[in-house]
Amino acid sequence: AELPPPYTAIASPDASGVPVINCRVCQSLINLDGKLHQHVVKCTVCNEATPIKNPPSGKKYVRCQCNCLLICKDTSRKIGCPRPNCRRIITLGPVMLIPEEQPAQPAMPVQPDGTRVVCGHCGNTFLWMELRFNTLAKCPHCKKISSVGSALPRRRCCAYITIGIICIFIGVGLTVGTQDFARRFHATYVSWAVAYLLGLICLIRACYWGAIKVSYPEHSFA
Repeated sequence: AELPPPYTAIASPDASGVPVINCRVCQSLINLDGKLHQHVVKCTVCNEATPIKNPPSGKKYVRCQCNCLLICKDTSRKIGCPRPNCRRIITLGPVMLIPEEQPAQPAMPVQPDGTRVVCGHCGNTFLWMELRFNTLAKCPHCKKISSVGSALPRRRCCAYITIGIICIFIGVGLTVGTQDFARRFHATYVSWAVAYLLGLICLIRACYWGAIKVSYPEHSFA
Protein backbone atom coordinates (compact mmCIF):
# COMPACT_ATOMS: atom_id res chain seq x y z
CA ALA A 1 0.00 0.00 0.00
CA GLU A 2 1.34 3.44 -0.90
CA LEU A 3 1.40 6.34 1.53
CA PRO A 4 -1.13 9.03 0.59
CA PRO A 5 0.11 12.51 -0.37
CA PRO A 6 0.83 14.93 2.51
CA TYR A 7 -1.96 17.13 3.78
CA THR A 8 -1.83 20.80 2.84
CA ALA A 9 -4.26 23.25 4.46
CA ILE A 10 -6.12 25.45 1.97
CA ALA A 11 -9.01 27.85 2.18
CA SER A 12 -12.47 26.48 1.57
CA PRO A 13 -13.91 27.53 -1.80
CA ASP A 14 -17.35 27.91 -0.20
CA ALA A 15 -16.52 29.78 3.02
CA SER A 16 -13.34 31.80 2.95
CA GLY A 17 -10.98 30.93 5.78
CA VAL A 18 -12.65 27.61 6.71
CA PRO A 19 -9.92 24.91 6.82
CA VAL A 20 -10.26 21.78 4.73
CA ILE A 21 -8.08 18.73 4.08
CA ASN A 22 -7.86 16.08 1.42
CA CYS A 23 -9.25 12.65 2.24
CA ARG A 24 -6.41 10.14 2.54
CA VAL A 25 -8.39 7.63 0.47
CA CYS A 26 -10.30 9.43 -2.30
CA GLN A 27 -8.59 12.87 -2.09
CA SER A 28 -11.95 14.65 -1.77
CA LEU A 29 -12.08 17.82 0.31
CA ILE A 30 -13.27 17.42 3.91
CA ASN A 31 -14.57 20.52 5.69
CA LEU A 32 -13.02 20.85 9.17
CA ASP A 33 -15.37 23.56 10.42
CA GLY A 34 -16.32 22.61 13.98
CA LYS A 35 -14.26 19.38 13.83
CA LEU A 36 -10.78 20.58 14.80
CA HIS A 37 -11.21 19.14 18.30
CA GLN A 38 -11.58 15.60 16.87
CA HIS A 39 -8.74 13.17 16.24
CA VAL A 40 -10.19 11.86 12.98
CA VAL A 41 -12.76 13.12 10.48
CA LYS A 42 -14.97 11.15 8.14
CA CYS A 43 -15.14 11.74 4.42
CA THR A 44 -18.65 12.34 3.09
CA VAL A 45 -17.74 10.83 -0.31
CA CYS A 46 -16.07 7.50 0.51
CA ASN A 47 -17.05 7.31 4.23
CA GLU A 48 -13.43 6.60 5.24
CA ALA A 49 -11.67 8.25 8.17
CA THR A 50 -8.66 10.57 7.96
CA PRO A 51 -6.58 11.53 11.06
CA ILE A 52 -6.01 15.23 11.77
CA LYS A 53 -4.36 14.89 15.20
CA ASN A 54 -1.85 12.61 16.84
CA PRO A 55 -3.43 9.46 18.29
CA PRO A 56 -4.19 9.29 22.02
CA SER A 57 -1.33 8.41 24.34
CA GLY A 58 -0.25 4.79 23.90
CA LYS A 59 -2.18 4.41 20.62
CA LYS A 60 -1.28 4.54 16.91
CA TYR A 61 -3.12 4.69 13.61
CA VAL A 62 -2.94 1.86 11.07
CA ARG A 63 -4.56 1.89 7.64
CA CYS A 64 -5.80 -1.51 6.45
CA GLN A 65 -5.56 -2.46 2.78
CA CYS A 66 -9.34 -2.09 2.58
CA ASN A 67 -8.82 1.59 3.60
CA CYS A 68 -10.27 1.13 7.07
CA LEU A 69 -8.49 3.34 9.60
CA LEU A 70 -7.72 1.40 12.80
CA ILE A 71 -6.58 2.69 16.21
CA CYS A 72 -4.57 0.19 18.25
CA LYS A 73 -1.98 0.08 21.03
CA ASP A 74 1.46 1.22 19.97
CA THR A 75 2.86 -2.10 21.29
CA SER A 76 0.52 -4.23 19.16
CA ARG A 77 2.12 -6.64 16.72
CA LYS A 78 -1.04 -8.11 15.17
CA ILE A 79 -4.48 -6.59 14.75
CA GLY A 80 -7.59 -7.71 12.92
CA CYS A 81 -9.68 -5.58 10.61
CA PRO A 82 -13.27 -5.45 11.98
CA ARG A 83 -15.01 -5.11 8.63
CA PRO A 84 -17.09 -8.20 7.78
CA ASN A 85 -15.99 -8.20 4.15
CA CYS A 86 -12.28 -7.95 5.07
CA ARG A 87 -11.33 -9.63 8.38
CA ARG A 88 -7.68 -9.29 7.40
CA ILE A 89 -5.01 -9.99 10.05
CA ILE A 90 -2.46 -7.18 9.92
CA THR A 91 1.05 -7.97 11.14
CA LEU A 92 2.92 -5.01 12.65
CA GLY A 93 6.31 -6.61 13.15
CA PRO A 94 9.76 -5.05 12.65
CA VAL A 95 9.03 -5.05 8.91
CA MET A 96 5.69 -3.30 8.56
CA LEU A 97 3.38 -4.96 6.06
CA ILE A 98 0.84 -2.13 6.44
CA PRO A 99 2.19 1.41 6.89
CA GLU A 100 1.16 3.35 9.96
CA GLU A 101 -1.14 6.28 9.24
CA GLN A 102 0.33 9.62 10.30
CA PRO A 103 -1.93 12.53 11.26
CA ALA A 104 -2.34 15.18 8.62
CA GLN A 105 -0.10 18.17 9.26
CA PRO A 106 0.27 21.46 7.40
CA ALA A 107 3.24 21.55 5.09
CA MET A 108 6.12 23.45 6.67
CA PRO A 109 8.36 25.61 4.48
CA VAL A 110 11.88 24.25 4.05
CA GLN A 111 14.55 26.67 5.21
CA PRO A 112 17.22 26.85 2.50
CA ASP A 113 20.87 26.20 3.39
CA GLY A 114 23.27 28.62 1.78
CA THR A 115 24.67 32.12 1.85
CA ARG A 116 23.20 35.39 0.70
CA VAL A 117 25.83 37.02 -1.52
CA VAL A 118 26.03 40.64 -2.73
CA CYS A 119 27.08 40.59 -6.40
CA GLY A 120 30.29 42.52 -7.12
CA HIS A 121 28.99 43.56 -10.55
CA CYS A 122 25.40 44.76 -10.10
CA GLY A 123 25.09 44.95 -6.29
CA ASN A 124 22.02 42.68 -6.17
CA THR A 125 21.72 39.95 -3.56
CA PHE A 126 21.33 36.29 -4.50
CA LEU A 127 21.43 32.93 -2.68
CA TRP A 128 24.62 30.95 -3.20
CA MET A 129 24.25 27.29 -2.20
CA GLU A 130 27.99 26.54 -1.84
CA LEU A 131 29.16 26.83 1.77
CA ARG A 132 32.84 27.45 0.93
CA PHE A 133 34.41 30.72 -0.14
CA ASN A 134 36.88 29.42 -2.75
CA THR A 135 34.68 29.17 -5.80
CA LEU A 136 33.08 31.25 -8.53
CA ALA A 137 29.44 32.28 -8.61
CA LYS A 138 27.19 33.38 -11.46
CA CYS A 139 24.75 36.14 -10.54
CA PRO A 140 21.18 35.28 -11.65
CA HIS A 141 20.48 39.00 -12.16
CA CYS A 142 23.32 40.24 -14.36
CA LYS A 143 24.57 36.77 -15.48
CA LYS A 144 28.20 37.73 -14.74
CA ILE A 145 30.85 35.64 -12.99
CA SER A 146 32.47 36.77 -9.75
CA SER A 147 34.46 35.21 -6.93
CA VAL A 148 32.75 34.56 -3.60
CA GLY A 149 35.29 36.06 -1.23
CA SER A 150 38.75 37.41 -2.11
CA ALA A 151 40.79 34.40 -0.97
CA LEU A 152 40.52 32.44 -4.22
CA PRO A 153 41.53 35.22 -6.67
CA ARG A 154 44.39 36.32 -4.39
CA ARG A 155 45.84 32.79 -4.24
CA ARG A 156 45.39 32.20 -7.98
CA CYS A 157 46.94 35.56 -8.88
CA CYS A 158 50.02 34.96 -6.72
CA ALA A 159 50.42 31.42 -8.05
CA TYR A 160 50.22 32.48 -11.73
CA ILE A 161 52.65 35.37 -11.19
CA THR A 162 55.17 33.03 -9.55
CA ILE A 163 54.89 30.39 -12.29
CA GLY A 164 55.02 33.03 -15.04
CA ILE A 165 58.20 34.64 -13.66
CA ILE A 166 59.83 31.20 -13.27
CA CYS A 167 59.00 30.33 -16.90
CA ILE A 168 60.41 33.65 -18.16
CA PHE A 169 63.62 33.16 -16.15
CA ILE A 170 63.92 29.65 -17.62
CA GLY A 171 63.44 31.10 -21.10
CA VAL A 172 66.12 33.76 -20.46
CA GLY A 173 68.47 31.10 -19.12
CA LEU A 174 67.93 28.92 -22.18
CA THR A 175 68.44 31.89 -24.49
CA VAL A 176 71.74 32.87 -22.87
CA GLY A 177 73.09 29.38 -22.32
CA THR A 178 72.19 27.73 -25.62
CA GLN A 179 72.90 30.46 -28.19
CA ASP A 180 75.80 28.62 -29.81
CA PHE A 181 73.93 25.32 -29.70
CA ALA A 182 70.84 26.92 -31.25
CA ARG A 183 72.83 28.15 -34.27
CA ARG A 184 73.58 24.54 -35.17
CA PHE A 185 70.30 22.98 -34.04
CA HIS A 186 67.43 25.31 -34.84
CA ALA A 187 64.95 23.11 -32.91
CA THR A 188 66.37 24.70 -29.75
CA TYR A 189 64.41 27.85 -30.58
CA VAL A 190 61.24 25.86 -29.90
CA SER A 191 62.21 25.38 -26.24
CA TRP A 192 62.79 29.14 -25.94
CA ALA A 193 59.39 29.86 -27.44
CA VAL A 194 57.63 27.36 -25.17
CA ALA A 195 59.21 28.85 -22.02
CA TYR A 196 58.33 32.42 -23.01
CA LEU A 197 54.81 31.43 -24.11
CA LEU A 198 54.07 29.64 -20.84
CA GLY A 199 55.34 32.63 -18.90
CA LEU A 200 53.18 35.01 -20.94
CA ILE A 201 50.05 32.83 -20.50
CA CYS A 202 50.60 32.64 -16.72
CA LEU A 203 50.99 36.41 -16.47
CA ILE A 204 47.80 36.95 -18.47
CA ARG A 205 45.95 34.57 -16.15
CA ALA A 206 47.38 36.45 -13.16
CA CYS A 207 45.96 39.68 -14.59
CA TYR A 208 42.56 37.97 -15.00
CA TRP A 209 42.46 36.81 -11.39
CA GLY A 210 43.74 40.13 -10.16
CA ALA A 211 40.97 42.03 -11.95
CA ILE A 212 38.06 39.65 -11.25
CA LYS A 213 35.12 41.11 -9.35
CA VAL A 214 34.58 39.86 -5.79
CA SER A 215 31.14 39.16 -4.26
CA TYR A 216 30.90 39.22 -0.50
CA PRO A 217 28.53 37.15 1.71
CA GLU A 218 25.79 39.03 3.51
CA HIS A 219 24.92 36.38 6.11
CA SER A 220 24.52 32.60 6.27
CA PHE A 221 21.36 30.56 6.91
CA ALA A 222 23.39 27.67 8.29
